Amino acid sequence: MPIFDFKDDEALGCVISVDTTAVIIRVDDIERLKRLQVNRLTVLQSSRPGQHLIGVVIKITRKADTTETSDAALDADTPPISENNLVKVTLIGTLLDRVGAEENVFRRTLETVPEIDANCFSLEADRLTRFMQVISNVKDAGPRLSLGHFTLDDEAEAFLNGNKLFQRHAVVVGSTGSGKSWTTARLLDQIAQLPQANVVLFDIHGEYGPLTGKEFRHLRIAGPSDIESGRGLDDGVLHLPYWLLGYEALVSMFVDRSDQNAPNQSMVMTRTIVDAKKASLDSERHAEILENFTIDSPIPFDIDFLLTKLRDLDEEMVSGSSGREKQGPYHGKLSRLIGRLEAKRNDRRLAFLFKPPGECMDLPWMDRMVHTISAGRAAQGDGAGGIKIIDFSEVPSDVLPLMVSLLAQIIFSTSLWSASAQRHPIAIMCDEAHLYIPERQRADSSDSVSVEIFERIAKEGRKYGIGLVVISQRPAEVSRTVLSQCNNVIAMRLTNGEDQSVIKRLLPDSLGSFGDLLPVLDVGEALVVGDASLLPTRVRIAEPTMRPDSQTVAFWDRWNETEPRSDTSGAVRSWRRQSLK
Repeated sequence: MPIFDFKDDEALGCVISVDTTAVIIRVDDIERLKRLQVNRLTVLQSSRPGQHLIGVVIKITRKADTTETSDAALDADTPPISENNLVKVTLIGTLLDRVGAEENVFRRTLETVPEIDANCFSLEADRLTRFMQVISNVKDAGPRLSLGHFTLDDEAEAFLNGNKLFQRHAVVVGSTGSGKSWTTARLLDQIAQLPQANVVLFDIHGEYGPLTGKEFRHLRIAGPSDIESGRGLDDGVLHLPYWLLGYEALVSMFVDRSDQNAPNQSMVMTRTIVDAKKASLDSERHAEILENFTIDSPIPFDIDFLLTKLRDLDEEMVSGSSGREKQGPYHGKLSRLIGRLEAKRNDRRLAFLFKPPGECMDLPWMDRMVHTISAGRAAQGDGAGGIKIIDFSEVPSDVLPLMVSLLAQIIFSTSLWSASAQRHPIAIMCDEAHLYIPERQRADSSDSVSVEIFERIAKEGRKYGIGLVVISQRPAEVSRTVLSQCNNVIAMRLTNGEDQSVIKRLLPDSLGSFGDLLPVLDVGEALVVGDASLLPTRVRIAEPTMRPDSQTVAFWDRWNETEPRSDTSGAVRSWRRQSLK
């Protein structure tokens, strides 16, 4: 039976103005007006039978009636000037009493607008509960991902459309301590239950280590302590050998663009790397690759071969017109390039790049690495690890954008070059995204390479089965292009004005007032708006099964403990070894 059975005498007021999705309600009963609050739900009569329009209160005003009164009427017996109690409502959808065999169906469409003098009712008490249950149990919204419960009604579960959340990309934002990691862990909880789950989470600070189980596969980028150990993929250690880097990444890492010889260095490096890759391939076994590969083709090559060639060109002497030797065209112009390459090669922090185990220099290794990262849960050898958590905590900050974007590029290229029938969808979750997807005006040369890769994924990923979830405490510092492609917003408390402005711009114009709630949300509470959310509203995020290691330290309680927990000598030892392992 229909859940809305309002009677005319229950009306909050009547419609006096209609403007597309904005409706003005005049309220005569002051007591009913007092009970109303901004961001509460209302129900309006539709011009079509069996339908009710659902709206959100965005403004409540009281002002004197401006009707002019003659001087003669202004005597002692004249009643006080009347007041207009006005409520501005934004329409967000329609509840239909019946659609075919189904009853009480909510749709985010507006087939009609209310007529002038149509009644408006406040949605509260039992009717609110029944409506929220309709939202929770809606059948035509597609796959359901349980996020938590609606703040309006704790008994009603808040679901997201799992398809639309990843197809249209999403952004999870909030100030530090607001519950971003909690929300991320909740999303992973839900994904982990799926037999074909496929997610890669870039864990920048190593805080998702506590998420364990058969569904999770933990990998960490190799640190200095892994140089001699020879640990590899089977040990959960991931190396990213230099030959995986594309041309732009190589140039940004080794060429100083401020150097007057930078164009020559880039050109020579391109030619030399191509020669080095050709030298590593067998002309018979790899004939097909040799015919088609480019500098961006992921082919292992010997870095010593590269350095030898560069040194020869830097010291080259050629015959002059008079028969006497003279300096070659690149004599002395490559010394800075060689110096930068050697310095980075000898930097133990970059061991995962320049000193990988021997197996990483063989062509078959890349097949294993790509399969480990990109294959879904059922495709993994042990049927586990649908959710891959990659720990970047030991990667130096100056190369972090290049390394994160390298893995993103590998995932994108794998999907791009897969036959459409064999393309298994994958979601990339980017924790602390502001560190490696910065706004372009703040990006340097290495950052710009990373930004370009993620912007391409944001714009084209959907076509190749790649979903993007951007997670950040500073959305104002994240690429606007990437954020503009995220059609789902899970916004937790934001206290910075610039961050609030960025998120408000992502909200529909009709829901602009929702952005005013950003600084007053509770910890673990979020505004959820977008294609995946049937009802734009506040949601209290449910507790994840396993909590990430990002809990705020209780300063006062720790200071009040009887036993100290510090280990400064251990910290110094780890610092010197450049490893926590």
